[in-house]
Amino acid sequence: MTPESSGEKTRAHLKIRGRVQGVYYRASMVREAQNLGLTGWVRNCDDGSVEAVTEGARADVESLIAWSHQGPAGARVDKIDVHWEAPDRSFFGFVVRR
Repeated sequence: MTPESSGEKTRAHLKIRGRVQGVYYRASMVREAQNLGLTGWVRNCDDGSVEAVTEGARADVESLIAWSHQGPAGARVDKIDVHWEAPDRSFFGFVVRR
């Protein structure tokens, strides 16, 4: 059985660039992550990008990444950097960080 098919937990650190601030990107990501049963956080960065860290079943994390390429209406995503990490299971829910 592969990690993808076993539902093994993973963590992804995302840096999303484009027109992703002021378009409800963070709130929309929270809703999407919660619907997928993921934990983690999302925040705006001073450089105009959005950063997020999420943990959960690999297939669900990949679904959030796929959603992130589009984002909410009004967003324009130019680039996403994804770094896979070992989960530490320290999150409760998925929230906006300030």
